[in-house]
Amino acid sequence: MIIDLQKFIASERPYWSELERWLDRLENDAGFTLSLAETRRFHYLYQRASADLARLATFASEPEMTRYLEALVARGYGEVHETREKSRRFAPVTWFLHVFPQTFRRHIRSFALSLGVTLAGCAFGVLAVALDPEAKSALLPFAHLQGDPAERVAQEEQVKNDRLDGGKATFSTFLMTHNTRVAVFTLALGITWGIGSIIVLFFNGIILGAVALDYVRAGQAKFLAGWLLPHGVVEIPAILIAGQAGLLLASALIGWGRGGSVRTRLREVSPDLVTLIGGVALMLVWAGFVESFLSQYHEPVIPYSVKIVFGLVELTLLACFLTKGGVKAGRKDLLPSPRG
Repeated sequence: MIIDLQKFIASERPYWSELERWLDRLENDAGFTLSLAETRRFHYLYQRASADLARLATFASEPEMTRYLEALVARGYGEVHETREKSRRFAPVTWFLHVFPQTFRRHIRSFALSLGVTLAGCAFGVLAVALDPEAKSALLPFAHLQGDPAERVAQEEQVKNDRLDGGKATFSTFLMTHNTRVAVFTLALGITWGIGSIIVLFFNGIILGAVALDYVRAGQAKFLAGWLLPHGVVEIPAILIAGQAGLLLASALIGWGRGGSVRTRLREVSPDLVTLIGGVALMLVWAGFVESFLSQYHEPVIPYSVKIVFGLVELTLLACFLTKGGVKAGRKDLLPSPRG
């Protein structure tokens, strides 16, 4: 018997919301399957919502809440008792716009670790160059980054013709394939219990930190932003997500907080690994295109301000996509607010 209706609704609402999230995932992702632990949790939430509906039905003053729970329980019943084989047809647009960002968010802790390792590498690169400017010759693998930034900028800004005339497609294809190989390699190194993935992420951070400090200290921060932002705001997150996938693979191998055999854990995580690295590949295709057709052109050909604004817009859209992609608009509004 419900003594305090508002307290009852407030205490049960989180369970209803959790059940609704599971149902959204099951209904929107045809390839998604629940693990044994997830199935048990889903069944518990369904039974709890059913019991709550029976208890709430005695209150005629709550028709809106009753209708909401009836719809929720009906959806849960359909999933629990579904016997038809779900369609496995691959839908590329749905996969990229919904499944990829959902998978990214589901393993956000692995991404946070990937980001943390890269930032630690950045800090190391900044500190190394700050303490010893000559260290960049040992830290930076590319010859064009080891010289004086001011001299390089002066040379770049003197080029007024189309340096990649007739070769943009070839150059962008090279960038796409090379960066995708690096991303796949970063993921594959997760098989070393994550050590290899961490090393790649840390080293990438060292390069980024060392280059950033070198150009900023030379007074070329605007050139650096105009050069890196257009493609870097997509390319760098793509490598971070590849690191996320590598760390996810390592977690499955090690089995932190997970039951079952290594084979079972790998089978469970494999679809998410494929989704993450597939999304990374598409991101790197875009980054390669932008780097070839925009990033390589500097003032006076293309103003730095235009390139910087373009990069910031890209970063905003990417952040929105990864954090909001796959979330049904208005879904939260379906849950009635308690009356006060």
